[in-house]
Amino acid sequence: MNRVSTHVLDVAQGKPAKGVPVRLERRVASDWVVVSSSRTDGDGRCSQLLPEDEALGPGLYRLAFDTASYHLEQRQDGLYPVVEITFLVREDESHFHIPLLLSPYGYTTYRGS
Repeated sequence: MNRVSTHVLDVAQGKPAKGVPVRLERRVASDWVVVSSSRTDGDGRCSQLLPEDEALGPGLYRLAFDTASYHLEQRQDGLYPVVEITFLVREDESHFHIPLLLSPYGYTTYRGS
């Protein structure tokens, strides 16, 4: 199964980050090409960012989170208006879950399952 998913948690508020705009991009030559875009649901998740007709081939991919609009909606100042997480897909890899733990002045990420 080809899948790219994410989960955004607002660690400052201790809850899922609802409504965060997220783009999945793929590196093609020297350019980043948008594969899809979405918003996190009520549980802070985007369960499938890879379109049905799109194969997850080897290469560089990037998740771009519009954290400025999220912080504005939460009436918070934030240091990072965009969080970009670049990851490498190798041959025969087909599932990536990339969570984002977010606060107004910091973030962290890891490869989930």
